[in-house]
Amino acid sequence: MHESVVDPQPAPNSADLAAENRRRTALKLLGIAAVIAAAAVFSLCAGRYGLSIADILDALLHPNAGTAASNVVWHVRLPRILLALLAGGGLALSGAAFQALFANPLAAPDTLGVATGASFGAVLAIFFGLPAAGIQMGAVLSGAAAILLVMLVSRTRPGESGSILMIVLSGMVVGALFTAFVGIVKFAADPQDALPSITFWIMGSLTGAGLPQILASLPLLVIGSAVLLLNILALPADEAASFGVNTQALRWTVILAATVVTASVVSICGLIGWVGLLVPHAARMLFGSANERVLPACLLLGGLFLLLIDTAARSLSEAEIPVSILTAIVGAPVFILLLRRTGGRFG
Repeated sequence: MHESVVDPQPAPNSADLAAENRRRTALKLLGIAAVIAAAAVFSLCAGRYGLSIADILDALLHPNAGTAASNVVWHVRLPRILLALLAGGGLALSGAAFQALFANPLAAPDTLGVATGASFGAVLAIFFGLPAAGIQMGAVLSGAAAILLVMLVSRTRPGESGSILMIVLSGMVVGALFTAFVGIVKFAADPQDALPSITFWIMGSLTGAGLPQILASLPLLVIGSAVLLLNILALPADEAASFGVNTQALRWTVILAATVVTASVVSICGLIGWVGLLVPHAARMLFGSANERVLPACLLLGGLFLLLIDTAARSLSEAEIPVSILTAIVGAPVFILLLRRTGGRFG
């Protein structure tokens, strides 16, 4: 008798695996985008002035109707939704870029002093009564000065970049320094005029977001995010150097782009913590550690996270809750759970 021989199934090659990974990634991103769309509809309906789906559709189809629903949708909620998506995505993208660049899971715009440095420039502009463009420019310049100071302080020898530990420690020190600078400006501000504005702004809020402010910050946000999304962090430093890439110039390009994005968000929304630290870890849990998947995921997940937080901030009570309070209330316990689950080994 002849034994029947069953041909074994051919093992999938690397091209098939790569195509399957791309397909799964695309499906996950589409799923997140669908959740964002649903969250945006919910955000349009939710609030102290509740709206039905019919009210939303009527307001969207008749933007110049002059009704209360039309004014709420076009002048209040749609701009806030757009700003939440842009700001959350930008902060998460910057956090992922800093973490990949410094190979440190705790690196973020908050921990490296960029956000605090940018807030000092914005607060100083508010103190002098500058317009929105001046606030944005002050935030960008001050944020760039903060990260430059971090890089200079972290160097142990001339011409060498600092170690990861030195960079993070330097970021903490520089952040504390710029926090003191912000305190000096608050101390000197008029308690009847500038001080309340500065204090409320520092706490982080999307209140008063209008299309003019969003459009003023949009160019820097788009350019900075585009640079980070070009996947320039996909290759390790030694592999990039083998292809003739100037890794030092590449590092500074990423730093500058992430700083510009963070400063642009800070100039509109104030200090909003935890987004740049927490969202990249959530993206890695869903998409793995490859930056070509993590960076787009951060853009979507960050926008979704801040959209949900902002909707809760303006809906949970009569007085609007500062966004930074809710991001800390949500972010800190989630990060503790991540620490407990991973044992401090993120990947």
